[in-house]
Amino acid sequence: MSPTPPARRLRLGLPRRVFSQVLLMQVAIAAGVAVLATGLFLAPLSKQLDQEAMRRALAIAQTTAQDPEIAEGVLTTPPSRNGPVQREAERIRHATSAEYIVVLDLHWVRWSHPTPEQIGRQVSTDPRDALEGREVMEIDKGTLGRSARGKVPLYDADHRIIGAVSVGIAYDSVRARLLAAIPGLFAYAGGALAVGALAAWLISRRVQRQTRDLAFSDISALLAEREAMLHGIREGVVALGRGGRIRLLNDEARRLLGLGDEAVGKSLDEALGEGRTADVLAGRVTGTDLLTVRGQRVLVANRMPTDDGGAVATLRDRTELEQLGRELDSTRGLIDALRAQDHEHANRMHTLLGLLELEMYDDAVEFVGEVVGDHRVTAEQVTEKIQDPLLAALLVGKATVAAERGVALWVSEHTRLPDRLVDPRGLVTVVGNLVDNALDAVAGTPHARVEVELRTEGRTVVLRVSDTGPGIPADQRELVFTDGWSTKKPPAHGKRGLGLPLVRRLAERQGGGATVGTADGGGAEFTVVLPEALTDALGAAGQEPALSGPGASGTATAGAPATAGEEAR
Repeated sequence: MSPTPPARRLRLGLPRRVFSQVLLMQVAIAAGVAVLATGLFLAPLSKQLDQEAMRRALAIAQTTAQDPEIAEGVLTTPPSRNGPVQREAERIRHATSAEYIVVLDLHWVRWSHPTPEQIGRQVSTDPRDALEGREVMEIDKGTLGRSARGKVPLYDADHRIIGAVSVGIAYDSVRARLLAAIPGLFAYAGGALAVGALAAWLISRRVQRQTRDLAFSDISALLAEREAMLHGIREGVVALGRGGRIRLLNDEARRLLGLGDEAVGKSLDEALGEGRTADVLAGRVTGTDLLTVRGQRVLVANRMPTDDGGAVATLRDRTELEQLGRELDSTRGLIDALRAQDHEHANRMHTLLGLLELEMYDDAVEFVGEVVGDHRVTAEQVTEKIQDPLLAALLVGKATVAAERGVALWVSEHTRLPDRLVDPRGLVTVVGNLVDNALDAVAGTPHARVEVELRTEGRTVVLRVSDTGPGIPADQRELVFTDGWSTKKPPAHGKRGLGLPLVRRLAERQGGGATVGTADGGGAEFTVVLPEALTDALGAAGQEPALSGPGASGTATAGAPATAGEEAR
């Protein structure tokens, strides 16, 4: 035989499901409110019925005291069960359904009473207030039991007090009226409780659907898991409400967007300002893996609407990936340039070998001097004008790439840049992006030329990059600085339209700006102004004034060797 299963213990306490707990609590609240309302109604009802009975007794007493036969009987006849006072009092008592009407004189002796044996005896309660001319309403206990009483003075024809009239209404009748009202009151309370229970059930069903019939402990665990997940993942998460207001930001989103706790509750435009980032997160720009620039960061955003009319947006930092991709493009360009130079170098070595075999030693020495001298002069010319090593190396490397693409890269003779840059890497990023765009614009055109000019005005650096390409139409000169906007084919590593927005952001971060216009030759001319770009005021003696325009003679750097150190564009 199988062992007897253990008996299940009866667990007391609240149910675990949210639906059951909400229903139970709402029914309990509705029942409590119904009981409280009933009690609050019964308390004043009892008092009101008492007041009504006392006022009725007082009104009967006043009416009785106004009867001239009562006053005359008290003055002219002795108290007796068959006297005129007793007959008139009993008539009024039967007509008004009062419990008793007692007429008494100044000595407290009864002249009328529902029990004839009490006539001629003194009353059991103190009538001094009525005998002194005051009207009295009270609930008291006498020979006939508890009653609601009204007492008034009795006057003669000369308006002198000759006695008093006391009228009582049986208190049992008042209590009966109160008890008769209770069933109806309970019926109303029960109906209200039934309506409340039905409303509680409907609300609980809605809560059940919205909480998916979870227990409170499950909801608490889910919230804890959500907090751990949101603040632990390396992706930024932004939760938006129905009106586009920020409901939640995890730690990574605050870091990527540069926002704090004060951003919660604000709209995207208020928190981020107008721009592509706000448009992407708000859904005004549709698509997947949308690129946007926030500060110096390149972000990839995806947005998913929610059932309540809001949305959840995720952000990934692609700054390093974009830098690596652009460095890869630059490396490929340098490899192509080195491959081309390898063929040129092989030709030069063959020429040198032929001169040596022909024993033309003087010609060989002259040939080697010409080849080495060309490269030395070009590098020296760049470093004389640009003393910052990172920027000089960048331009020498770009010159090699330009030469292999059939483009002449010139550094203007008016270029002067000392080695006192506050942010050399930032300027390298700006120059690299502008030079690359210019090379792309003039590639494949006849007499392709790109000119770079860097000059200083006090502590301000002014950069000008012009080309001989097709130029930029006037209606598109602001669009080129918009995140993701480009007319060129995307590279292998990702998307375009990030370099120029990044250039403007870097310039504006230093209090400057970036603009585009038309060069003298008809191409595009980008001008970037960087205030406070030098560590101190430039006071070099003999500095020539800066000139503008591509027509100024410059130094050709087409044969300069390529070097590493290019920043991401």
